[in-house]
Amino acid sequence: MRNNKEKRRQKLINLLILFNVYKKDDQQLYEMTLAKLEFEYNRYKLLNHPHGEFGSIQWV
Repeated sequence: MRNNKEKRRQKLINLLILFNVYKKDDQQLYEMTLAKLEFEYNRYKLLNHPHGEFGSIQWV
């Protein structure tokens, strides 16, 4: 069980690095809890969604 959580944490850290996120509130990613990493990843995923920005395909 613990090994699965560590794998999930590492995967989230790698995904956040792809968004050029290395620190949050003066805290390194590897210092964050799994819950906070999941929250930050979901937040960046929503903010950077390719269909949510100005200039994307919009229904009229």
